[in-house]
Amino acid sequence: MLHRRFGKTKLNLSVFSLGTMRCLDNYQTYCETIETAIALGINHLETAQSYGQSEVYLGRALQDLGIPRQEIYLTTKLTPTPNPQEMNSWLEESLARLQTDYLDCLAIHGINTWEHLEWVTNPDGCLAVINNAMAQGKVRHLGFSTHGSLELILAAIQTDIFEFINLHYYYFFQRNYPAIALATQKDLGIFIISPGDKGGKLYTSPEKLRELCAPMTPLELTYRFLLSDRRITTLSVGAANPTELIIPLQIADAAHPLTIEEQGIFTQLEQQLTTSLGTDLCRQCDRCLPCPEQINIPEILRLRNLTIAYEMEDYGQYRYGMLENAGHWFPGTKGNRCTDCGDCLPRCPEQLPIPALLRDTHQRLKGKQGRRLWAE
Repeated sequence: MLHRRFGKTKLNLSVFSLGTMRCLDNYQTYCETIETAIALGINHLETAQSYGQSEVYLGRALQDLGIPRQEIYLTTKLTPTPNPQEMNSWLEESLARLQTDYLDCLAIHGINTWEHLEWVTNPDGCLAVINNAMAQGKVRHLGFSTHGSLELILAAIQTDIFEFINLHYYYFFQRNYPAIALATQKDLGIFIISPGDKGGKLYTSPEKLRELCAPMTPLELTYRFLLSDRRITTLSVGAANPTELIIPLQIADAAHPLTIEEQGIFTQLEQQLTTSLGTDLCRQCDRCLPCPEQINIPEILRLRNLTIAYEMEDYGQYRYGMLENAGHWFPGTKGNRCTDCGDCLPRCPEQLPIPALLRDTHQRLKGKQGRRLWAE
């Protein structure tokens, strides 16, 4: 498998990393997934304090499988806290569960609000604990994951205290493109999280999308979109079992520039978006914000775009159902909260009838309730 330099960490990571949030059904399956991933060339394993028994399973699996610690890179994630003693306890507990005396990478799990960023960058707060752990060799590199606004992400990168970023960025969600550019400028390692799931539930794509992406599958195409970008170091593959590693790792060496055929498919996808949405197409400029009712207008209209253009209704319901159910991990209220105040209308360069589109999206996607897989 190809490897890339993880920014200023200088770690040489495989272009696919194994995220371990999903393979928790039983310990045997967990072990088999870890063993298969490593055998197929993955050298970076990622977990989190809040992923149920994942840290315990991973620490035990590495021992039971006899995997030499120096042959893999290990990342865990700890949530932001203003309490340095709490951060220190969490770190020690994670090291104990993972049965290791050091982490290659520690990520602050979810700098999603400005308050989180303040907590993490306070030199007298948890940053002091982390710096002390790094001086002792318990943590080698510090980064962060985020579900926050683009402005917040850029501000976090600009602090210059992080060496890598775990980021949501996919073909169907390119709002964080400026964060990719700034992270590259700052020489941060870039780890794209959940491209198969958060990137569109591409393991179970609708027929319409499969037709538009043929002869490739939507999952293969999104991996190629990301692998072809040399600024990106590694992509998360959140396999629930060894079988789910097969498809992504078949193209793990396909990191060349997009081919003419692939470019043609993306052109076709763009044309479909334009023709199917017509004058209702939201181009994701975000100028409609802020909304006095805290409605996440751009995200709701993005889901409407995908539902109408590519029949990605299942994905749309999955994400829309998380609004008002996931706190700062997926902020904003639903479209039916619109009061027709009209604040957004003069700010929209496309002159979209935003209140009507919000109500339409709510009717299309209100069918399912979403819930995060990890605990608060």
